[in-house]
Amino acid sequence: MRTHITSERLAGEWTDQYARVRALTEALVQPLSDADASVQSMDDASPVKWHLAHTNWFFETFILRDHVPGYGLFDERYPFLFNSYYEAEGERHDRPRRGILTRPSLDEVLAYRGYVDAAMTAALPNLTPDARALVTLGLHHEQQHQELLLTDILHLFAQNPLQPAMWSAPSSMPAPMPGPIVWIEGQDGIASVGHKGTDFAFDCEGPRHDVLLTPYALANRPVTNGEWLEFIADGGYADPRHWLSDGWAWVQGNGIAAPLYWEKEDGRDWTCFGHDGRHIVNPAAPVTHISLYEADAYASWAGARLPTEGEWEAAAQGLDPNHGNQLDKAAAPRPRACEQQQGLAQMFGDVWEWTGSAYRPYPRFRPAKGAVGEYNGKFMSGQFVLKGGSCATPRGHMRASYRNFFYPHQRWQFTGLRLAKDI
Repeated sequence: MRTHITSERLAGEWTDQYARVRALTEALVQPLSDADASVQSMDDASPVKWHLAHTNWFFETFILRDHVPGYGLFDERYPFLFNSYYEAEGERHDRPRRGILTRPSLDEVLAYRGYVDAAMTAALPNLTPDARALVTLGLHHEQQHQELLLTDILHLFAQNPLQPAMWSAPSSMPAPMPGPIVWIEGQDGIASVGHKGTDFAFDCEGPRHDVLLTPYALANRPVTNGEWLEFIADGGYADPRHWLSDGWAWVQGNGIAAPLYWEKEDGRDWTCFGHDGRHIVNPAAPVTHISLYEADAYASWAGARLPTEGEWEAAAQGLDPNHGNQLDKAAAPRPRACEQQQGLAQMFGDVWEWTGSAYRPYPRFRPAKGAVGEYNGKFMSGQFVLKGGSCATPRGHMRASYRNFFYPHQRWQFTGLRLAKDI
């Protein structure tokens, strides 16, 4: 009898977790029209409608199709439209052309989700352990797409001369400027990094292994908008001494003079665009929407450097990854003013923090078997690691071992930096 109760309780927990994640995704799109959800603003971004359908395709393909006998696909044409990059799943619609998919409509995509939700809810209590592991992967995958959905729609709205707001601006009191950076000495010598334990982690987070850390210190908080304004005023974007060669070519070739979404007109204050519209830049908040090139140039200008992935992770171990400004519900994500506290502040939430480490496999890394083995491993080339999550990362999704990764020129995500230095 005790086993029966435990099984029922576990099935209920699975169903509740599945329902919470799926409901948040749909809550995020409530303010959007079919047109809003259909358009693609650049090759790196995807339409909101595609995010909704792709995350649904993941559950339909890897759980329902493969583990539920007798399941019938909602539409035989959808796998071609909504497969992302899984070569093992066959041909697919070109990524840069996702924005031409005016059909299916937003309502049809939501109906597709409802169909899969009904089948998943019925199947969850009877799934095998292997299938349940795929459900867990699917939920974390959907949380990743919740953040991508938000940053992609932000980029889209920023292209519109009307610069529409997705949500009203939250009320807030003026924030005091943080004090000067305080340097926090990190662990040196042998440190163990990478995921450990039985809780979920993506395959790229392991195996756990040792790294050698030489004496270093981390800034107690991220770099602020106010500090970035000093970098701009000092000609930081115009001085090649601070820039990597590729970064300087990127700045020159693209006319970069400020973080993405910043504007300045007629000598007035700098403004930035967010989900809640355009606002004057808050000097006390962490700078965001910067590339690795910009982060590295600022660190050079400041007489510091970017932390390595190992330094950042060793310092973050033991801190609560659920603390900080992260996404809890459908609201306007925006970095908050830097915290006044002892020790390392804002390690989780607000902005993803660039590291100087390449996104490469850990020692003894092996991708998962099957199509899901394509999830992370094949992207370990030419990208850099970011740590800590952002204000658009769903709470509960983050941990110290988490490895986000982007190309050095990309900055449409909530990307910022924390300085490091040798001691």
